[in-house]
Amino acid sequence: MSEQVTNDFISALQTLEATRDAGPLTALYSSKAKSGNVIAPDQFEGPDGAHQFWTEYRGAFGETKSEFRNIIIGAQGAALEWTTTGTSLAGKPVQYSGVTLLEISEQKVTRSCAYFDPGALGRQMASDSTE
Repeated sequence: MSEQVTNDFISALQTLEATRDAGPLTALYSSKAKSGNVIAPDQFEGPDGAHQFWTEYRGAFGETKSEFRNIIIGAQGAALEWTTTGTSLAGKPVQYSGVTLLEISEQKVTRSCAYFDPGALGRQMASDSTE
């Protein structure tokens, strides 16, 4: 059960990155799900919150693509180790790595949270107007 939801999550994230369509990701979340990242953990609730979270996430980048190095799937969730590369809105190259934890119940994501170094990402995302 968790394996299918995890595979669907990865596919939906790739769709979001390529097309900016958060719909496939939103559909994976339960009505009481929590989503977020190290900057805003559990701040977004339910499918609408997931839609807001993922739309805002994608809107922060020009181009973006995630590659997964390790995928660990258990009975109640998964851990996804990834590296994301792309560009900031200003066109600067961006690369950062982290881990996303998924909690899964009844074939729906009940919680997702990404952990990464926000300071390192922030420095890369800063406008290049001062250079």
